[in-house]
Amino acid sequence: MEPSTMWWVLAGITVAAELLIGSFYLLMLSLGMAAGAIAAQAGSPLTLQLLAAASVGGAAVLGWRRWKQGGGAEPEAQSNPNVNLDIGALVNVEAWAPDGSAQVHYRGANWTAAHRPGDAAQTGEHRVVEVQGSRLILEKT
Repeated sequence: MEPSTMWWVLAGITVAAELLIGSFYLLMLSLGMAAGAIAAQAGSPLTLQLLAAASVGGAAVLGWRRWKQGGGAEPEAQSNPNVNLDIGALVNVEAWAPDGSAQVHYRGANWTAAHRPGDAAQTGEHRVVEVQGSRLILEKT
């Protein structure tokens, strides 16, 4: 079997393993194996094929990892819409109590709500920006 064919078979096996496991990093490694196959088709010796596969695959893994971590720090759980699906929901505030709280009907139940510190207490439609225990923190839309 030709060396380039072996590299392409290994790249295909890695892609199939990624589909079964779900690790995107395996796709990055398969890019490296494709680079090894291209080097083999160009007539490079095995040492250069391995070097091409390792450098391209390693650079792809490191690049993907850096890109994934480059988004900055995630917000805390109580205000992170990826953790708490209530963030971003809209509620209607009919009246505010003197202590700065309100009762809102949300998801079939009454919730205690508070406006974001520094915001004025206004009636109308508000967006949930944080959940503190069983209290919704709102901002005016």
